[in-house]
Amino acid sequence: MTLMNKTHPHHPHSEQIDLTPEAVDRFRSEIYRHYHANPRPLPWRDTEDPYHILVSEIMLQQTRVERVIDKYREFLAVFPDVSSLAQAPLRDVLQVWQGLGYNRRAIALQETAKKVVHDFNGILPETVEQLQTLPGIGAYTAAAIAAFAFHRPVAFIETNIRTVYIHYFFPDRQKVKDSEIMPLVRTTLDPADPRTWYYALMDYGVMLKKTQPNPSRKSAHHSRQSRFEGSDRQIRGKILRLVLQRPHSKTEDIFQTLQEDPQRVERILEGLVKEKFLRKQGATYIIAE
Repeated sequence: MTLMNKTHPHHPHSEQIDLTPEAVDRFRSEIYRHYHANPRPLPWRDTEDPYHILVSEIMLQQTRVERVIDKYREFLAVFPDVSSLAQAPLRDVLQVWQGLGYNRRAIALQETAKKVVHDFNGILPETVEQLQTLPGIGAYTAAAIAAFAFHRPVAFIETNIRTVYIHYFFPDRQKVKDSEIMPLVRTTLDPADPRTWYYALMDYGVMLKKTQPNPSRKSAHHSRQSRFEGSDRQIRGKILRLVLQRPHSKTEDIFQTLQEDPQRVERILEGLVKEKFLRKQGATYIIAE
């Protein structure tokens, strides 16, 4: 793979990196050349359906692409459109979501579907501002949906995009901030086809991570993911699976099955009730509806 020749002077702040139109063209050409030769075949790239793209973006939050592919297809087979998801029992939504983790995303996704049906006549809004009014959709997810579903030329950064810009423009720096990268993302964005441009950037970032030490470790925002084994998050997942399989599980049965510190389990159960995953009925727990 021929890499772009980094002959630009090194600057401590991205605002000082003055990209000429020629430099932007060279950068884009390199990224596109790799993409057209090696595009990743991902199912959400084959659709223009905003709801399908919404589902993929929520699933891809904090989850590896490989784990999302099959679950994305399974989820859309059960909930093919926004109204079917809005009307479904939460129990069914969580059942299909099992295996993806971060289960509160499933609740947020269903709440978003309900809001789209009730407030937007079943049509996903197109602007970043309106998208950010929906549950579970922050600045990045709103911008990604706007670009991928509606071809809006909005600037955003995620881990693979960050990797590309650090590799090219900050090769000798540590602790690079996103606020330094964002002006470069805006300058190099392809306004004619933002959707394909971001796919190309992400695929280039994946390639860089496979072929050299991960450049995104030089980001000021880089952090190792917290350990899952033995975490509250793991116990939450086990409790939800248990209550999905055995509705009306008694507290004692949950303690018995999990074999964890009862006080810790009780605290996590209280959190799941507060977050509207579970409802307590007498001495038993069921999925909240």
